[in-house]
This record gives sequence, C-alpha cells and structure tokens, in this order.
Amino acid sequence: MTAFDTELARHNMLEQQIRPWEVIDQRALDAMAAVPRERFVPERFQRLAFADTEIPLAHGESMLAPKIEAKLLQALDVQPTDRVLEVGTGSGYLAACLSRLGGHVVTVEIHPDLHDEARARLVALGVQNVECIAGDAFSVAVPGVPFDVIAVTGSVPRLPVLLEGMLAEGGRLFAVVGEPPAQRATLVTRIRGDVYRRETLFETVLPPLHNAPRPAAFVF
Repeated sequence: MTAFDTELARHNMLEQQIRPWEVIDQRALDAMAAVPRERFVPERFQRLAFADTEIPLAHGESMLAPKIEAKLLQALDVQPTDRVLEVGTGSGYLAACLSRLGGHVVTVEIHPDLHDEARARLVALGVQNVECIAGDAFSVAVPGVPFDVIAVTGSVPRLPVLLEGMLAEGGRLFAVVGEPPAQRATLVTRIRGDVYRRETLFETVLPPLHNAPRPAAFVF
C-alpha cells in the first residue's frame, strides 16, 4: 500500500480545493496550512482528513469541508485583537484556525464528549488563547460579550437574534441560514446599535445546529 503523504495532501487541499473557491486571503490560507488538520480527525477517517467532504463526528455532527472553513475564515476577516465566539466546537479544528487569526477565542460545544476531546487536542497542540465551554450557546452564560467575530458551525433555520445582539459594533457573524436544500451562507455586520448589514455569500447545505431557535409554527 502506498504511504499517505500528509504534507502533499495538505498542499493539494489548499491549491486544488480552497484556492479555486476564490479564497485569496493569505492569512486564512496560512492558518489552515499551519494547523495540523489530521490531528483533529477521528482515527478511522484519517485518509479523508484533507478530502473535499464533511467528516463524521459523534452525535451526527461533522467537521466542515475545508473549502467551507476557508470561506468562513475569509468572510470573517479575523484580526489579531478580535474577540471571537465559535458556536459548535466539533473537533476543535476551526477553533485552532481562529486562534491563529484572533486574540481570544471562546468556543461552545453542546456535547460534553466532543467538548472534552476538542479541548484535549487544543491543549496537546499548545493552543493557549482558546477557552472551551461545554453547554448550549443559546442558554449558557458565555463570557466575553460583546464579540468582534462569531462563527456558527451548523446551519440555523433563521439568523439567531441572540447571537446578533452579542456582536460589538463593527462585529461580523457567519452563519448558514435556511432549510435544505435552500441554505445560504450569510455574513452579518453590526453597523451600530440595532443597525445590521446582512449579505448572502454563497449557497451550501450544512447539518443543523443542535437547539438552534426555530421560527414559530404557522397556525391556521
């Protein structure tokens, strides 16, 4: 069997998947090149670590496809002093990428075992500016509000008003909004007070975020 060339696979991920998807932000590309994605992938899926696909995790969760992670990082334009909130830690990979771009990252995971595993991976890699919290981001007390950047890693049926309200002025929020098959990657920018700009970036489909607020059912 041919040996798996990790560095070649990482290079091909960046050059053949991510750049063709119009990701040109060099800081985002450098972050994804520097974080060892293979360290965050379950052992049985190691051969898929750099593939153009979502990678299954426990509880029906998954790691985002690399090109979606790259588009998210580029859209959020994370700066070195930014305070960052990630909703849905998953494997911890995206938190590690965000940690290389921002000042401090708070990441919240609803499943305790995923939280523990992700935290252990981050600690093992010496990541010191990520604070891992186990709980539901829509009910747990999240420290650090307001945030300059909020990344939501699962789809939501509508933009969460609670999360929009946690943005600082000038802050950016990325979320995939809607019901499949019509979901839209959306960037929200808080201009000032209750004034927000909402932009559709591209169409995609993501697994739903657990416990995301849903619109009230229509009653005839």
